[in-house]
Amino acid sequence: MKIIKLEDILAQTKTPEDDKNEQKVEDDSDDSSEESDLDIKNKKATSVPCGRPKSGRVWKEKRKRFSSIVKTPGLRLSKEKKDLLRQELKNVKEHARALMEERKKEKEERRLRRQENLKRQEENKRKSEIVQVIKNTAKIKRMKKKHLRQIEKRDTTVVRK
Repeated sequence: MKIIKLEDILAQTKTPEDDKNEQKVEDDSDDSSEESDLDIKNKKATSVPCGRPKSGRVWKEKRKRFSSIVKTPGLRLSKEKKDLLRQELKNVKEHARALMEERKKEKEERRLRRQENLKRQEENKRKSEIVQVIKNTAKIKRMKKKHLRQIEKRDTTVVRK
């Protein structure tokens, strides 16, 4: 009784992908047939199907080592493009700063206008008041608390007619 290994079975059976790979290798290099046979065997050996994971998470792929990861070189821009991008960014920042200054200026103008309006309103209130000068201070002593609360002191030197 002969023991058959999984690798032997996989090496004997051919898939359509393997046939395509063999044809490409044969077309590329006719003189190095020994090397192409080794490449095909290595590819078959690396494509050994793995079993179902014990955890049951079939969607997860096998981990790769960091050394096997191929890094792509970063995007390198020419000096002119860099300068152009820098200038564009500078223009955008300047525009944003100008907008912010404009908003700040408008806000300050509104605040000042409100302050002036309040001041004018207070002056108008003072002008429209009905003033009665109390010459006899004894009256103040006789007044009740509620009446005293309504009384306010004013500057008597500037009396309006």
